[in-house]
Amino acid sequence: MILLKPASRTLWGKRTGVSAGLLGVLCALGELCFLLPDLLVTKDALPFYKDHIGFLRGLLQTTILATFVLGAASVLMLRSKVHGLLGIALGSIALLMGGSEAEPVEVGRRAISAGLDYLVLELLVLGLVFVPLERLFSLHEQRIFRAGWQTDLKHFFVSHAGVQLISLASMVPAQALFASSVKLEFQQAVAAQPYWLQFLEILLAVDLVAYWVHRAFHKIPVLWNFHAIHHSSRQLDWLAGSRMHVVDVFLTRAAGFLPVFLLGFAPPPLYAYIALVSFHAVYIHSNTRWRWPVLRWIITTPEFHHWHHTSDEEGIDKNFAGMLPALDVAFRSAHQPDYWPKNYGTVKFQPPESWFGQLIYPFRRHRSGTPYG
Repeated sequence: MILLKPASRTLWGKRTGVSAGLLGVLCALGELCFLLPDLLVTKDALPFYKDHIGFLRGLLQTTILATFVLGAASVLMLRSKVHGLLGIALGSIALLMGGSEAEPVEVGRRAISAGLDYLVLELLVLGLVFVPLERLFSLHEQRIFRAGWQTDLKHFFVSHAGVQLISLASMVPAQALFASSVKLEFQQAVAAQPYWLQFLEILLAVDLVAYWVHRAFHKIPVLWNFHAIHHSSRQLDWLAGSRMHVVDVFLTRAAGFLPVFLLGFAPPPLYAYIALVSFHAVYIHSNTRWRWPVLRWIITTPEFHHWHHTSDEEGIDKNFAGMLPALDVAFRSAHQPDYWPKNYGTVKFQPPESWFGQLIYPFRRHRSGTPYG
């Protein structure tokens, strides 16, 4: 690193410094999960974590070590030591909290938890997977820490850190709406089907509901004011898909719970679906150039979803399906030519770039009576 040219040295110093800071934050949050599992860790995942505790402790130790290495490298390469020292400080805090040997503090089991483990593991794993992929197979030349990444990271934290709380709140309307009509015998029959069949049924049922909810967010002005936040990114990558207003997140998840709650699917295929859709939602926003000539009409790909995010006129209000392009084909909203879109973002207005500005913007826009666009 010492032999790098000044410009490259500065660039790599910034990258390693920011990476150290982010990893340091994840280390500190991970330590909290080890210390307070009853409060912060997803309840259903606790048995799995206990069975793989050795691996998780090793992962934490490796991440702490990487934080120190990246932080030290940034300190050596940059005049500004802030990010590197912040990473080192957070790594030190993680060690002081117990490091990989941290033991849980007994606080008593709770009915729900914050699901902080979901945030930590997903951000760590997705970053390790997609950052290299986007560097090796990039569609557009853009920086890893491109404009707006800090805002998108805040959206990621808000929508993932309280995953169980948001999911519980989203599920309440579905329970209230269908509690009187659901028949236990029918749910038992659905749950008794082979898991692979339930998985396919969940995929179809949820995507069908999500298709029309998504289309409504584009067609109804009040809803579009919220959904436009998701479309405001002018550069797409794996983190851009997290840019969603909390109202958008809540309503979308609530709608997704309707068929799941009504039909009564068994937990294993449901968890398999959640794992798939969590990874897939990140992948279709990624800055990767793979085309998937045949598969792109069976399951949505980055090419398919990039056309949904384009500000090019030919792609506006197209490709609403989250997983199944056949829905767009059936309802005449599919658009997937043999080339990629050129531009991204909203068309007639551009929401602010700050997280707080995006949080309040839909309400201000609605009160001002600004026309739909």
